[in-house]
Amino acid sequence: MKKPEGLRRLLLKVVPGLAADPSNLSMYIDKGSISARAGSLSFEYGYTLNVVVQDYAGDIDALMVPILAWVAEQQPDLIERDPRKPFSFECEILDTDAADVSIDLELTEAVRVERRAGGGYLPTHLDEPSRDDAFPGVCGVNLWQVLLREEMNPPSILAIPE
Repeated sequence: MKKPEGLRRLLLKVVPGLAADPSNLSMYIDKGSISARAGSLSFEYGYTLNVVVQDYAGDIDALMVPILAWVAEQQPDLIERDPRKPFSFECEILDTDAADVSIDLELTEAVRVERRAGGGYLPTHLDEPSRDDAFPGVCGVNLWQVLLREEMNPPSILAIPE
């Protein structure tokens, strides 16, 4: 699974304080499942990614906005299915300056599996379908552009590595 690592890299880069102590960021995969069809080795992962930030002392918006930006690009169906509830979270308030924050994201990852001519197989993780604006630069900007103040090309930290 590739999406958790991409989200981890983004959070460590843009959330104040996390890069200084990355051990405060943990990720867990819960309720994982595989969807597949007979006659093909291709499949789709479905799982809940639980992102836990311990002893978070920053502004909660500085954590939620990058996650929302990542969701908009890497799992946009979460926003499309119910724009008011793309993910859920819980907080344990430790004191007036810190909290443990737990965020649940319902993710999927499609994997195309091809048989190799000489034997074996080659799995390829597929990108999310493009949802590019039909009129780029006219109708609005993506959340990642606002977040990272980037030009019209998405930053590589949001891209899932091969």
